[in-house]
Amino acid sequence: MADDGASLPGQNPRFHEDLVGLDPYDPEALAFAEHLDRIERCGPNFTIEAALDGVADFADSSNRLGGLRYWVSALIVVLIVLGVIVAAWDIVVHALAWLAA
Repeated sequence: MADDGASLPGQNPRFHEDLVGLDPYDPEALAFAEHLDRIERCGPNFTIEAALDGVADFADSSNRLGGLRYWVSALIVVLIVLGVIVAAWDIVVHALAWLAA
């Protein structure tokens, strides 16, 4: 039976385009196909949805990491949250001072 190039439902089409000859059920090949999909994804980066997708990609990649890299990414997240809290506190203090005047 000849292969017509159509992918089965739930199967990555990369195995018919870029990864010809690799086993589509091999976990390492599937991970590499997902990696290629993430690298080649392009879209508008100036929308809120794109920013949230970027945060989701960062969280997914930091969850795949281990050891020191995991703790560095956790530290980055903590510093970002701490910066948001300090900025919000500063805004609230200035707003209360302005309202009291």
